[in-house]
Amino acid sequence: MNTATARAPAGAADPTRFRVLGAISFAHFLNDMIQSLILSIYPLLKGSFALSFTQIGLITLTYQITASLLQPLVGAYTDKHPKSWSLALGMGFTLVGLLVLAFAPSFGVLLLASALVGTGSSIFHPESSRVARMASGGRHGLAQSIFQVGGNAGSAMGPLLAAWIVMPHGQHSVSVFSLAALLAIGVLWQIGRWYRAELQHHGRKARAQAAANPLPRRTVLVSMAVLMLLIFSKYFYLASLQSYYTFYLIEKFQLPVEAAQLHLFAFLFAVAAGTVLGGPIGDRIGRKRVIWFSILGAAPFTLALPHANLMWTGILSVIIGFVLASAFSAILVFAQELIPGKVGMVSGLFFGFAFGMGGLGAAVLGKVADVRGVAFVYDICAYLPLIGLLTVFLPDLRRRR
Repeated sequence: MNTATARAPAGAADPTRFRVLGAISFAHFLNDMIQSLILSIYPLLKGSFALSFTQIGLITLTYQITASLLQPLVGAYTDKHPKSWSLALGMGFTLVGLLVLAFAPSFGVLLLASALVGTGSSIFHPESSRVARMASGGRHGLAQSIFQVGGNAGSAMGPLLAAWIVMPHGQHSVSVFSLAALLAIGVLWQIGRWYRAELQHHGRKARAQAAANPLPRRTVLVSMAVLMLLIFSKYFYLASLQSYYTFYLIEKFQLPVEAAQLHLFAFLFAVAAGTVLGGPIGDRIGRKRVIWFSILGAAPFTLALPHANLMWTGILSVIIGFVLASAFSAILVFAQELIPGKVGMVSGLFFGFAFGMGGLGAAVLGKVADVRGVAFVYDICAYLPLIGLLTVFLPDLRRRR
């Protein structure tokens, strides 16, 4: 990522910096791979600490709420005071949380580990999203998709690595993944050097772009509210699959843990594949159309899932993951275009809200699972994608441009 060669000639349009995007996507892969271990080893933790489903939900809630509360604050601060070293610092928190998780002796310490990992996430995501936009060369949807697919691929790898390494060798083997965190710190330090040089070179240009919003204030507020509700529907439903899908398969179809983990991997891999397409398609045909398809288009499959046999459950979960995943990049870039010049704040708000909804969903659905059973979770969540009908209230930004 040589700064001199990466920069376009004066007066020319900035190119898309694919090396930078690849590096930040790889760091996102490592970050989310580590974080997904918390979700992936729930069956192990449940047995070792005799946890209820409510306590499992609280672990996810602690992680997600820590991230969601801090991310908008981090993003708003770095909009005014960008910090090139913050990327490596965030991964440092994740590293510490990972080691605490590996040797946690009690449920309270598990919550502390989740909070530390959440803090690392709150620092990593807003600044990484800003780096992706800076490196986009104007292809914002493509850049966000490349960035996002790294995280989704990392999340998909978590269950596999948990099944191969952690489940056979126990909780302490989580510490092996500290090597991945150290590698990520090294990559992020190098990205930080490019980031610092770009800030010095484009600082005035970036401030000049933070112009007054051409959209009416009411339109922006209504649109942001709609986007938040769409994020709620997407991540509340995803929480049901990410946190309780393995338990659902074990309870309903009597699958062994390892086989259930493979089904979870297939779902998460589909999420990663869907993420690749959402951003660049939004660049071409408009983000509003992608949002229509991604949220509302998942409804027929979510409504069918609770009534399917094992084979169709696997197929439907893959389709649901693929369709739903295409939404986030389109929603995030749509929001950034609604409020120009506030990339960090908007990114932090939406990443944070997404994590918060995932955490809240995990906690609420955990309580539902304790009271009514895991299968009932999928009966009630099946209707969430119908919230996608609210997309009709979003403005057509392509037409305005």
